[in-house]
Amino acid sequence: MYTSQLSAAGNAVTALAARTPDDMLDRPTPCEGMDLRALFAHVVGLSEAFAAAGRKESGPLTSTPPDPKAQVLQSDWRTALSINLADLNAAWADPDAWDGMTQAGGVSAPASILGTVAVSELVLHGWDVARSIGVDYHLDDDALQVVYDLHYPPQSQSEREGMFGPVVEVPEDAPLLHRLVGLTGRDPFWPAMA
Repeated sequence: MYTSQLSAAGNAVTALAARTPDDMLDRPTPCEGMDLRALFAHVVGLSEAFAAAGRKESGPLTSTPPDPKAQVLQSDWRTALSINLADLNAAWADPDAWDGMTQAGGVSAPASILGTVAVSELVLHGWDVARSIGVDYHLDDDALQVVYDLHYPPQSQSEREGMFGPVVEVPEDAPLLHRLVGLTGRDPFWPAMA
């Protein structure tokens, strides 16, 4: 169970959202083809879907694959994000959430795997936001390690297609955050627009 890591990653995203003025929402992000507006819309949606997965609900929230192009960022997005992340944390704080099977994004899998995927989504997209707005990203290594372990060793690129770009080679002695983002197809030194 990675409830503390999920909470830490969610808190980091919430703090980054508070530091993001609306006039930055058109900035590019390390996520290919997604500006900051689209990325936040994606996180608002995925946090709601993974909360439902934690409660083992079935329905459109859990059975529908994400479509970032169809998601629209509402004017009250910071409030929606905060509510959804609190709900996500509450759902996965229940030890039963991590047992058995559940569904998210149209994929059925062991709940322990999908709960870890939720941590991964928040950790990686938190880094994406931080790079986009040009601020440092602070998260304890225990949360980063959970996500690194989920994705290492990397699958073949054909299996990763649609989720991650090709692995970006990073020295083995680089900080864990750099190795993680490289593993997930991101350039650790992606240029931020300060």
